Amino acid sequence: MLKAYRHENGRLSLMGPDEDLTQAVWIDLFTPRADQVAAVNALGVDVPSLADMEEIEVSNRLYRENGTDYMTVVLSGHSSTNQPISGPVTFILQAGRLVTVRHHRSRPFETYPERADKVGPGCADPDRLLLSLFEEIIGRLADLLESVGRGLDEVSRSTFANDTPKSAVLQGALQKLGREGDLIGIVRLALLTMERALSFFGLGLDGRSATGLRPLVKSLFRDIQALEVHCDFLSQRVGLASDATLGMINLAQNSTVRIVSVVAVLFSPPTLIASIYGMNFNYMPELAQGWGYPAALGAMVASSVGAWAFFRWRNWL
Repeated sequence: MLKAYRHENGRLSLMGPDEDLTQAVWIDLFTPRADQVAAVNALGVDVPSLADMEEIEVSNRLYRENGTDYMTVVLSGHSSTNQPISGPVTFILQAGRLVTVRHHRSRPFETYPERADKVGPGCADPDRLLLSLFEEIIGRLADLLESVGRGLDEVSRSTFANDTPKSAVLQGALQKLGREGDLIGIVRLALLTMERALSFFGLGLDGRSATGLRPLVKSLFRDIQALEVHCDFLSQRVGLASDATLGMINLAQNSTVRIVSVVAVLFSPPTLIASIYGMNFNYMPELAQGWGYPAALGAMVASSVGAWAFFRWRNWL
């Protein structure tokens, strides 16, 4: 999919499929076809493949070629099953336009065109458009962290508000904590790669004619660093909640094992008595007495009652 936008009256206007791409200030490529890649390549842009974007070498993530900056970051998004994922997104900054290449759905790219005039830097030129898009992405990452915080609050209420939470509740809490921890990792990676891309972009500001961008870059740096601190805080919360939930599971298991152990001990004395009178010795005087059988039953009951009373006295029940 290819979407091209031009700048009109301070806003981004979506161009038609037959319009000249040289008039576009922003071209967004989402899982592009070969003909769409060729059309953008004709503008002097070397559109990277997904394999190139997934390279982890810094030289393949951030570089300049023929006066064009290529910056690849890893951003959060959603898979075809609407599950949170992360994937590479390449920002290609030319003198007259911005080209983005991505292969997964990322919400900021869907919401930004409608509110490009409302984001601080604006969209008058490619540099400001890039910073505005970064600001939109940072806002989205902040929203994700807020949702993680709400999810952790929900886990805390479901796990610790009840005196004896059920095993299904505890299992669900662990699963949710795992999902929230995975989402934090996705956001943390996005912030890290965006910070590197912003640093690369800031180094090239001296060679550009755009003015007033450095304060915007510093502001975005502060926002990223604040979110990184928030990520660390939420990671600690996930760790504490996981430990507490595992502790609750251990307590529930210990309670079950204790009950089983007590029941086993209660039946141990009667079992011993029954084993004694089940031996096949020739001389066992009680076997010939009429009171032998009732006496054995009474001894079994008395031993069980005595063991139960002892456990109650020690507060083990």
